[in-house]
Amino acid sequence: MLKWAIILAIVAIIAGALGFTGIAGAAAGVAKLLFFLFLIGFVILLLLGTTVFKAVSGPK
Repeated sequence: MLKWAIILAIVAIIAGALGFTGIAGAAAGVAKLLFFLFLIGFVILLLLGTTVFKAVSGPK
């Protein structure tokens, strides 16, 4: 997901530089959405990794 966000951000930059403002705005919007979805998923997995998964594996 992060890879697609980076690709769309690059597309938005290139489209903006060439004057395609509609395409640049749409690509930037999708890139922003994908980045925030990635960020939310990362934080959730980070929290689960420090709490739930540690409890499932048991003390060592």
